[in-house]
Amino acid sequence: MIIRRMAGIVVVLSVALGFLVSEKFFYFTAFVGLNLLQSSYTNFCLPEKLFAKLGWFGCRPASANAKGAR
Repeated sequence: MIIRRMAGIVVVLSVALGFLVSEKFFYFTAFVGLNLLQSSYTNFCLPEKLFAKLGWFGCRPASANAKGAR
């Protein structure tokens, strides 16, 4: 859950900065979107691995989430 929240905050913030500060911030928005897309295919997300090492709530592999939901 924390990964989705972080991604949403980064996208909204970078879009706002793109309109208010510089259009170059839209490149960062595109980077986040592409990273989310590749993560959906490869199931690899670097922030998820880093947050899991920190022990932050909501950072479990997708397979663990599916098993816990049953």
